Amino acid sequence: MPETPADLRPLRHLRGTRDALSPTARLAAVRDAARVLRAELLAGPKVTFYRSFDLALVPYPRRYALRDACLLPLPFVHILNRLFVIQFATADGIKTLLAEPLDRHGSAQTPFFHRLAAPFGGSRAPLPSILWPPLGDVEGALEQIGLAPEDVDYITYDHLHTQDVRRWLGDATQPGVLPNARLLVTREEWAIARDPVPPQAEWYPKDGTKGVPDARVILLDEDVALGDGAVALIRTPGHTVGNHSIVAHTDDGLLVTSENGVAADCYAPLASKIPGVARFARQTGMEVVMNGNTLEGSTEQYLSMILEKELAGRCPQSRDFYNVYPSSELSAHPLSPGLSPTFRFGERSYGTPWSRTAAAAA
Repeated sequence: MPETPADLRPLRHLRGTRDALSPTARLAAVRDAARVLRAELLAGPKVTFYRSFDLALVPYPRRYALRDACLLPLPFVHILNRLFVIQFATADGIKTLLAEPLDRHGSAQTPFFHRLAAPFGGSRAPLPSILWPPLGDVEGALEQIGLAPEDVDYITYDHLHTQDVRRWLGDATQPGVLPNARLLVTREEWAIARDPVPPQAEWYPKDGTKGVPDARVILLDEDVALGDGAVALIRTPGHTVGNHSIVAHTDDGLLVTSENGVAADCYAPLASKIPGVARFARQTGMEVVMNGNTLEGSTEQYLSMILEKELAGRCPQSRDFYNVYPSSELSAHPLSPGLSPTFRFGERSYGTPWSRTAAAAA
């Protein structure tokens, strides 16, 4: 694997915060460190550009998305997969990060989706559009803002569930669509995606990482700041052991993105109007509602979600909620009647995009 590039700087604020045997002591340490890190990131520079794009609405079991909190007897909810295009300053100029680039056809090979598609006959794009409506694609999003595939320096995912990265990075049989991009991923997540046990394998495309050149992958062993510090990747284990959150300093403060929770409601359940969620929070004392399909570490996930909301702070558009912008956001859908998030982030855009390719051609 390649050496960590100079664009990445270690962040040590959270080291040791999970070492105590007492979960309550660990929670207090995580909360305190998150507040210190938040203040430091807010005192630093902002991203030069940030834009999200809706890609696809995906069916997802309600019992995973909202665990025991929701009273509605729905088998499925729908979560909205998004792409995040983030640009930040470095000593070598503006660089571009794509967070959560989705290969729809590769994602369709996830075992869970394959079985879900069986009643519909199955195919390479297995679910009918009423269940899995396409809303956009990565190439179209880049074209819309005047970026070329060559402009992308890095890609990352909060975790690799359902992700086939070969389309972007290439493998032994074909070059990647993003010729200059390297994947930023925790060492743990990369190992899981390449060699999962059955409970994990349900959510990873079988060959999603097969043949990807080592030179295209940067393994992370700690939290890092990117470039001038306007973007950070913070380890938030829970939804998977290798989960990390993407933190971007924008005009609306710090936006924190992961899939530990699937809605603003999940980080402020007492403010939720989803049937049952506020009552669940009152009865249990839970500060968050976890997204749990594999339950790799529920205590760690709880701590990570507290970390995420403390880092994010309150959402300026609705002070009842936190600035945690889910990578897959719970959304209303005709097949999930009566269920919609109390507050929805929607697409976001800040700043003006810059293309290295276009500048060189000018």
